[in-house]
Amino acid sequence: MLNSLFSRVFTQESKAKEKKEDEKSEKTEESNKIATSTLGAEEAQRDWGYDLYPERRGDKYQPSVAGMLWFGNNNSSIDKFKCEKNVYFCAKNSPLIKLMMGALKSSGCEIDLRRHISCEYCDPSVTGGYDPLLNQVVICQNVAKKEGIVQGVLAHEMVHMFDYCRHKLDFKNLKHLACTEIRAANLTNCSFMSAFVQGDASPFNIKQAHQNCVRTKAIASVKAVRNVTDEQAAEAVDSVFEKCYKDLEPIGRRMRRNSYDMHRAYYEGRRYGYS
Repeated sequence: MLNSLFSRVFTQESKAKEKKEDEKSEKTEESNKIATSTLGAEEAQRDWGYDLYPERRGDKYQPSVAGMLWFGNNNSSIDKFKCEKNVYFCAKNSPLIKLMMGALKSSGCEIDLRRHISCEYCDPSVTGGYDPLLNQVVICQNVAKKEGIVQGVLAHEMVHMFDYCRHKLDFKNLKHLACTEIRAANLTNCSFMSAFVQGDASPFNIKQAHQNCVRTKAIASVKAVRNVTDEQAAEAVDSVFEKCYKDLEPIGRRMRRNSYDMHRAYYEGRRYGYS
């Protein structure tokens, strides 16, 4: 009888021990899955450029102690206010931004400044970006601190927004991304001076200077938001360059530095209902 009792007790203890070990094993597997999922999410953020925009992930900007002491980087709320003020000024006064807003409206994608423009803290290597998942233009409040820079960022990113609205752009497709980066650089960024600074222009190759500038900027932009090699980015850009470089919608002309091109484009845009 005692042997039978000890046998039952031993069996119960063994089962309880096995149950605990099974539960521990399940918890370990679950932890590994979470860790793998977290690692995968971090890799995806790097691959898609979201690591450059920490507030896109729900993080909050935490300035370093050194930054606060030496550079005064503890004014995120002030920077945000100034950024939003510059955005509003550009929306009301910049011919180029008014043209882009009119073009988006005529394409069925009217812009609400509060909904579609977001001033955020970003990695210092970028001045702005376009988030197709939320259909928002990001202005980097810690980098783009002047009206002229904010205007340039808005114009560039609104070209992406226009392409996404008008042509149903697929940002997962590297060639689609390359095309919209070519168009944005072509329409809003490159001039002889910027090409000269980049090393793409000289008095002996003025004819190709603009195209070289556009190509260089497009490749750099593709690399910034995708985890690809120089060769992969260049291949994607080159494969669509000729077609996308010729597409000047909705601005209709390439912007030259210190010219009235923005005003001309704005008034010309009215003929196409971009107002």
